[in-house]
Amino acid sequence: MLMPPLHALRPRRRRLLLGTALLPWLSGCGPEPTLRIGLLAGLSGSVADLGEAARAGAQLAVEQCNAEGGIRGRQLELLPRDDAQDPEKARAAMAAFERDGVVAIIGPTTSAMAEAVLPASARANLVLLSPTVSASRLLGRDDMLFMALTSTQHNARQAAHYHASRGLRRMAALYDKRNSSYSEDWLTVYRQAIGTHGGRLVQAVPFTSDQEDSYQQAVRQLRGREADAIIYVANAVDTVRLLLLVRQAGWRLPALGVTWSATEQLLELGGREVEGMSSIQLFNRELATPRYLAFLRAYRERFAQEPGFASIASYDVTQALIQALRQQRAGQSVKQALLQAGPYEGLQERWNFDAYGDVERRNYITIVRGGRFVAVN
Repeated sequence: MLMPPLHALRPRRRRLLLGTALLPWLSGCGPEPTLRIGLLAGLSGSVADLGEAARAGAQLAVEQCNAEGGIRGRQLELLPRDDAQDPEKARAAMAAFERDGVVAIIGPTTSAMAEAVLPASARANLVLLSPTVSASRLLGRDDMLFMALTSTQHNARQAAHYHASRGLRRMAALYDKRNSSYSEDWLTVYRQAIGTHGGRLVQAVPFTSDQEDSYQQAVRQLRGREADAIIYVANAVDTVRLLLLVRQAGWRLPALGVTWSATEQLLELGGREVEGMSSIQLFNRELATPRYLAFLRAYRERFAQEPGFASIASYDVTQALIQALRQQRAGQSVKQALLQAGPYEGLQERWNFDAYGDVERRNYITIVRGGRFVAVN
């Protein structure tokens, strides 16, 4: 059988390389095409603080990689898309990523959106590296989702233990139905965990994020006299909005947060009202490791603001992807490369994925003091 002539072979090989995107050998002359990485996050509405922080962390990692020469001479390109916390928009974004030929996707940033796009990621064989998703029912599954946070189960149990240690026994909660994959999961675990410490969840009131009437309706349902504290299972913007409504209603109960809301926007919007609020976090802003300090300087210079937990986690997972792509062998999928390229050097600790793409990482209990998140453990 005769081989095709060279001038016919090269375009064919280039199309093949663009389709697989990640083989460690390249052919042809001229500049190599970029390696495209998708970013799927809520970049609008009340969840935008989380999404924008995740985008910034990923963008910094990509820019630093490109400054070092990229991956085997190919530059990286980050393609952000807004899911607007809407399943249909998230699925449309996945279809666009597939058309764009991305090699992997950073995101989504909420558990509800992860559940919405998992079928599409499986069909397209596209890895999702989420910096902030942690729903328990997404754990231990052989799918395309990799998660950088410890599970909701772990976080809720740790929160219950800490609340009980402060003498809080009767708890009320306000939770967001739009991200029920996370909020209801968190409350289910918390209800059982606080019970083991002699406490109980006396009331859990749902609200729907971005529906104006829903906030006041939820607060009116609160039975504040029955509770020692109120847990806000919501994003930062909604947590502050609900907290202010609770204060206006005359309730001065301690306010307790969750990882989801522990962003710098909580501090900016909440001011004095969030002083004393506790939450479980991925990182300690006072832990001065050399890698973290270098990241902090670069992040401040690039974005003129402080990084939050989503920025840290997004930077870490993007760096993990970069390491995996650099080590990827011919014929090896991105998923296989990620599972085998670790452990990964994070900004504050070394970490790795297990066989299912899940992690166990150190968490910190933080309290807002003087407008800052201060670790207490």
